[in-house]
Amino acid sequence: MPGTAVSSAAPKFRWHIVVFLAPAVLVYTAVMILPLFDTLRLALYDEVEGQRVFVGLENFRTLFGDPNWSRQFWNALANNFWFFLIHMAVQNPIGIALAAILSNPRLRFSGFYRSAIFIPTILSFVIVGFAWKLILSPIWGIAPGMLDAIGLKSLFAPWLGREETALTTLALISVWQFVGIPMMLIYAALLSIPDEILEAGECDGVTGLSAFWKIKLPLILPSIGIISILTFVANFNAFDLIYAAQGALAGPDFSSDILGTFLYRTFFGFQLQLGDPHMGSAIASAMFAVILIGVCIYLFGIQTRIRRYQL
Repeated sequence: MPGTAVSSAAPKFRWHIVVFLAPAVLVYTAVMILPLFDTLRLALYDEVEGQRVFVGLENFRTLFGDPNWSRQFWNALANNFWFFLIHMAVQNPIGIALAAILSNPRLRFSGFYRSAIFIPTILSFVIVGFAWKLILSPIWGIAPGMLDAIGLKSLFAPWLGREETALTTLALISVWQFVGIPMMLIYAALLSIPDEILEAGECDGVTGLSAFWKIKLPLILPSIGIISILTFVANFNAFDLIYAAQGALAGPDFSSDILGTFLYRTFFGFQLQLGDPHMGSAIASAMFAVILIGVCIYLFGIQTRIRRYQL
């Protein structure tokens, strides 16, 4: 009885995948991967008598051990964490609430509201920074007049000019600009919930706000997790708004200084401070390490959660 013929031909290599992926991989490598490794390499060198000399981790020892450098670094890092926490505590909850409201099918003009809330996201950082600096100016800004019109002029203060309020004010301006992003992501997640699940909840008497907390919120937790890590990465890469509103010195008295502005002053120099690409690369490497650790913590938490559900 003849045996069954078994094909030994190797599977064909799918060249079309390489053709489509190659341009994106090359561009990403050229503008992201190579500069990243070059920055890490530059952080291990220093200029000695006009010559580039390998110094190992000496730049990092200076950054963390020299009081003149470490004080600025830890101040910028602490400000960055505060900047991030305000976004997490204000921007994302507001975005979730707006998405829940706008996903209501009975709400009229929801498309207009979504567009109006999302429009600031596409504005330039420079425009937003200078516009809000003019709005909040105690001399020619409209904020004092608007508060006076509703009888609250006594609450006005030069928020951008005070050390204790400058960073918080800038963070809230950033929240105003980018609240449309979590709103749209959560809105899309809410629309993806099958109607059968919501109808089953209605049959059990779970409707309205109770349906959101008991049914919708647990189903959109993965989207909230993604928004959280995107917020973390974006805030630790922030620079433009602080620079546009407060300048490279991130005043008053470095109270709004974050890692991005600290890196800019160190790498390129500012006023009487000469640029130091090697120390700037060390700061950039430290920023990369902070972001990498945060992302790894997030991924570890997500993977742990998945394994727990699988068990």
